[in-house]
Amino acid sequence: HRGKHYKLQHRRARINQQINKEMRMRTGAENLFRATTNNKVKETVALELSFVNSNLQLLKEELEELNSSMDVYQTDSEAVNVPMIPLGLKETKEVDVTVAIKDFICEHYGEDSFLYDKEIKELMELRQAMRTPSRNQAGLELLMEYYNQLYYLDQRFFSAQKNLGVHFHWYDSLTGVPSCQRALAFEKGSVLFNIGALYTQIGARQDRSATAGIDRAIDAFQRAAGAFNYLKENFSNAPSLDMSSPSLCMLVRLMLAQVQECVFERITLTTQDTHFTSQLRLAQEAARVSDVYLLVQQTMTQPLMKDYVPFSWVSMVQVKSEHFRALSHYYAAVALCDHMLLAGGEEEEEEAEKAFLQCHASVPAGPQLSQVLQDPEKRRKLGKAHLRRAVIRHEEAMRVHSLCKILRKMDILQDVLSVTHKRSLDKYSELDREDDFDEIAEAPEIQCEYVIPPNFSTVKVTDIFQRLGPLSVFCARARWGPMRVICLNKREGGLGLTLRGDSPVLVAGVVPGGWAEEAGLREGDYIVAVDGKDCKWAKHGEVVHMLKSCSDRGVEISVVTLHSHDTQRRAVMLSLCSDKENTRHRLLSGAKGQSSASLLNWNRKKKREGSTITKRLGSAFSLSFGSIRDTEAMY
Repeated sequence: HRGKHYKLQHRRARINQQINKEMRMRTGAENLFRATTNNKVKETVALELSFVNSNLQLLKEELEELNSSMDVYQTDSEAVNVPMIPLGLKETKEVDVTVAIKDFICEHYGEDSFLYDKEIKELMELRQAMRTPSRNQAGLELLMEYYNQLYYLDQRFFSAQKNLGVHFHWYDSLTGVPSCQRALAFEKGSVLFNIGALYTQIGARQDRSATAGIDRAIDAFQRAAGAFNYLKENFSNAPSLDMSSPSLCMLVRLMLAQVQECVFERITLTTQDTHFTSQLRLAQEAARVSDVYLLVQQTMTQPLMKDYVPFSWVSMVQVKSEHFRALSHYYAAVALCDHMLLAGGEEEEEEAEKAFLQCHASVPAGPQLSQVLQDPEKRRKLGKAHLRRAVIRHEEAMRVHSLCKILRKMDILQDVLSVTHKRSLDKYSELDREDDFDEIAEAPEIQCEYVIPPNFSTVKVTDIFQRLGPLSVFCARARWGPMRVICLNKREGGLGLTLRGDSPVLVAGVVPGGWAEEAGLREGDYIVAVDGKDCKWAKHGEVVHMLKSCSDRGVEISVVTLHSHDTQRRAVMLSLCSDKENTRHRLLSGAKGQSSASLLNWNRKKKREGSTITKRLGSAFSLSFGSIRDTEAMY
C-alpha cells in the first residue's frame, strides 16, 4: 500500500506539471489572440486554443480519477468496511531561498551570509522532506515542524517594508490548477491544508473491524476537520479554490460526517444485546449518519462547489446518505418484529413507548403506539412498512452507485450495498403474508460534531537561524545601523559605561567624558560580540566577565544601534511585548494548552494588518529580561 501511495503521489505531481504547462500555453495563446489583427493568425491561434483546452480537460479528468482513488488509502484488512473519502496532498514546486536569505542576512543583519550555509541547507532539506510526508504520526510531526519553523522564518526575514522576492508555487488539491504568491501566508496555509489532508488519509486507512481502529479513525477525522476549520477561520483571500471558505466548509462537514459514520460502526460493534431499545438506538444513529451526509451533499452542490468537487465524491456522499437511511428503516423493522417487549410491567412499556416515539419523526398513522407495541400483528405490519422504505432506499443507493464509473470499480462498496439490500429483501419476504390485502401503512422517517483544532505545541522546534540572535531584537522588522567595532583600553576608573539586561546586553548609559564615550560607544547600543566572540545570547554576568577579563591592551566590542526608537520608548515596549514572545516560545517548547492565535497571524485584511504591524514593531525592540534594577550596573 505504501508503494501504491507514493506511486499515486508521483502521478499527481506529473499531471500537475502538465496542467501548469498547458495553462501557460493557453495564457500565451489568449494574449496573442487578443493582440493580433491578422485573421489568419487568429484562426491558427483559435485552433491551438481548442487543442490546449482539450488537453486540459483530459488532464483534469485524469487527475479527478486519481483524487477519487479511495481504495489506495483504505485499510489492508479483510473486513468489509464502507470506504471513506480521503484527500490528496497539495503538491508544491521546489523553492530555493538560498540567494534571497543570504542577501537579506548581508543587507539587513550586516553579517557574512556564508556563516549561515548550514542553517540555510537545514531549512531547504526540511522543506524538501515535508513535500512527501509518510502517512503516520511521523509525517504529521514533520509537517508541524516545518509549519512552526515558518513562524521564525517570518520574524527573521519577512518585513512589511521588504519582501524576500521568493515565489511559493502550490497546486490545487483537486484540480491541479497552480497558484503562486510571494506571501509566506500562502506557504503556511498550504502546509496547514496538508496537515488536514494527511489526517484524512490516516483516518481512511484504519482497520475499522475493531473498536481500537474505529477510535483511531474518529480521532483522525476530527483532527482533519479541526485543521480545515482552523484554516477557514484564520485565512482569507485564498488564491486557490481548495483553500476558499466554501471548500473548507464542505471539507469540515465531510470529515464530521465520516466521524458520525465511525460512531455508528462503533455502536453496531459494541451492541451485543438484542433489546428493543438497543435496536431502536441503532436505527436512530443510522438516521443521524444519513442526515449529516445529506448536509454534505447540499454543500457540494452549492454554486462554487458544483463543478469543483469530483463527481465520485458527490456520488459516494449520496450513496451513503441513501444507504444509512435504508439501515435506519431496517433496524426499526428488526426492533418491531424480532424483539418482543420483556415482561417488565408498566415501567418497561412506558420506556419502550418513549423510545419508539423518539425514534420516529412523526407519529405513525393508525392505532396508538402502545397498541402497536402490544399487538404482534400491528408490529409486523409497521415493520414491513419500514422494510419497504429500506428496500427503496437500498435500490436508490445502488442506482447512484451504478452511475459512477469510479465507484463501480470499488468491489467493497458493491459488496456492502448488495449484502444489506439482500438482507432487507429477505426480511421483507419473511414478514410478507399471502393475506396482506390491506394497503401497507407508510412508515415515518427515523429521527435523529466534533472538531479538534491542531495543537502545534506538541511538536517542539528550535529556530534554525537562532545564531542571528534573540528574535525580540534580531528580526526583519527591526532597523539598525551597521555594526561598529569599539576599542576600549583598560584604564583606572573603569570603562565608563552602564550595562543593562540579557541577550543581548544593552548599553544603558555612558559617562560623559569617560573612556567609553571617547571610544565612540553610545547609549542604546547593543553588545553583539566581545573580542570577536559572539555574545548576542550571552547573559549579563557573562558579558561583564568577558569585559573584566580583558588584557592590558584593551578590548574590542562589536555593537549595533537600533534606529527610530529611543531608550524611553523601548522601556515602555518592554512590558507590552515580552509576554507575547514568551508565550510563543512556551508554545513551541511543548507547553500544555491550546495554541495561540499568533501562530497563524496572517489574515491579509488591511485594517487588521495595520494594527498587527504596530504591535510587531513594538515586539521587535522588546527585551525579555527581568527587573531592570537587578541587572543594571556601572563598569
